[in-house]
Amino acid sequence: MTASEQTAAAPYTVPGLHQKDAGQVTDILRARLHALNDLALTLKHVHWNVVGPHFIAVHEMLDPQVDAVREMVDTTAERIATLGAVPVGTPGVLVAERTWDDYDVGRADAVAHLGALDLVYTGVIEDHRLAMKATDELDLVTQDMLIGQLAKLEQFQWFVRAHLESGGGRLSTEGKHTLQAAAEAAGSA
Repeated sequence: MTASEQTAAAPYTVPGLHQKDAGQVTDILRARLHALNDLALTLKHVHWNVVGPHFIAVHEMLDPQVDAVREMVDTTAERIATLGAVPVGTPGVLVAERTWDDYDVGRADAVAHLGALDLVYTGVIEDHRLAMKATDELDLVTQDMLIGQLAKLEQFQWFVRAHLESGGGRLSTEGKHTLQAAAEAAGSA
């Protein structure tokens, strides 16, 4: 049986949670697992590819974010396993099941990367909030885990946005909907 088939057919779940509800929660968490794995890899990619006068500040700011997101990945995968399903963290499954495009900014100015990263965080946070709301009636333990993760993700986005914000509170990436457009707007601000 493949990992995907095992995930769909969990033979048990935690006491007090119906198998059907556990299946729904597992599906929600599977998408979050992919998003968090992708985010950790993207953060490391940015860490390796930043250049320019803000290099060291951004380079060093990202490592703690990578570590925290990797911890979120582990916690999410372990919650899936606790619910009786199989957490699948392979690259092929992540790419096949993700609903977003790959990060497409290579070597670039640190602030340009932060402009693109702001959009990445927005997508992850919005989807995490939807997952949090979806688990409200299903599993409060999972919801609590998601709430804790959201607090950290939102803080990390704040760190990123601090580099993109003007003294008047305007983001240089305001109104940008692609990574390239956000990178260009941030880099030229």
